[in-house]
Amino acid sequence: MSVTNTYAVTGMTCAHCVQAVTGELTQLPGVHDVTVDLPTGTVTVTSDGPLPVDEVRTAVDEAGYALASADA
Repeated sequence: MSVTNTYAVTGMTCAHCVQAVTGELTQLPGVHDVTVDLPTGTVTVTSDGPLPVDEVRTAVDEAGYALASADA
């Protein structure tokens, strides 16, 4: 069963930002789809199961951005 969560990420302004965030999040175990909506700053992640928010926050931080909120 797939789980989809939406996160608000601050600091993304361009296609490079989208690639960086997508690249980091797709490395998390179980993640099979990441969709970034640049105008709204939201990132939708589909995974095999629930993702720990701390792991998502770390991945977003590694990309150089900040996790503002999670709608888990």
